[in-house]
Amino acid sequence: MSISAPCYGAPMSSIKQFQVTFDCADPERVARFWCEVLGYVVPQPPAGFATWDDFHRAQSPEDRGAWFSCSDPSGVGPRLYFQRVPEGRVVKNRVHLDVRVGTGLVGEERLATLQAECARLVALGAVCVQVLVADDDNESCIAMQDVEGNEFCLD
Repeated sequence: MSISAPCYGAPMSSIKQFQVTFDCADPERVARFWCEVLGYVVPQPPAGFATWDDFHRAQSPEDRGAWFSCSDPSGVGPRLYFQRVPEGRVVKNRVHLDVRVGTGLVGEERLATLQAECARLVALGAVCVQVLVADDDNESCIAMQDVEGNEFCLD
């Protein structure tokens, strides 16, 4: 049996949308945090339910609160999906989000913008891990963690 190398440069597939999935302990809490970070919205509850609380009450105890989602109201950004998992995060994320709040800004103006957004997110429950100040090769960015310790950067 031979394993072939990936075929880069082949015609693109028809997949044009994707979602980002977060493993977490409290899906609704983490989803609502990311709604505040990104200006995303919580979708309407499933058909037949007036509210999300009504939907959750209809679920079995083990399924109640097992997932939650949010989406970009403009329809441009990916859907974010949050699923409950039994284990906590134990190592560094292999993938993280860069929240682009300083695009086009440089120097002190960029750093001030990043720090202002950092302060807003800390008030929502995020943790500032490290402020990386611009050097000869890179502009400033701030490493952070969300309400459950998932890593992301303000860039």
